[in-house]
Amino acid sequence: MSGFLDGIRCGDCECSVDWGEKRNSIASIAAGVLFFTGWWIIIDAAVKYPQQAEFPHAYHTCGVIATLAFLMINAVSNGQVRGDSYSEGCMGQTGARVWLFIGFMLAFGSLIASMWILFGGFVVPDSNESTDQPPTNVTLPSTIEAKPVVYPGIAIFFQNAFIFFGGLVFKFGRTEDLWQ
Repeated sequence: MSGFLDGIRCGDCECSVDWGEKRNSIASIAAGVLFFTGWWIIIDAAVKYPQQAEFPHAYHTCGVIATLAFLMINAVSNGQVRGDSYSEGCMGQTGARVWLFIGFMLAFGSLIASMWILFGGFVVPDSNESTDQPPTNVTLPSTIEAKPVVYPGIAIFFQNAFIFFGGLVFKFGRTEDLWQ
């Protein structure tokens, strides 16, 4: 999977662009755009729904954990995990593998938690809540129905999905051959 940009051809033109040399730049830019897009979506949702009742502030925790996982996954190189270039330190290759495993666990956990928040908190709201019912002294016309707010849940999911895929692109899209 780490060599997916090696075989890209620029059509049948005779331009002499060597994508292999630009692979790290392309992967870094793509990962940065994905990471930025994820945070931009959640900032938009937080600005559009600033009230605690519409968008609980505790739901931002998933994005913070996804960002921490992004940093953890990309803090160790593939050479360190394989044991090629890392033999010192407190735990050596085993420590790098444990660190990477914890990073992936946090990334998958935040993505799953964002899906749970989307469906549990926004798509299928709790039926025991009485906030959907109007007060007894106010009558609403039968044509007006309050639509549930779903966008914050969608924004949380897409934030975590973009950060997750940005981390994967940054980890596996680059090559370490140019570093040595």
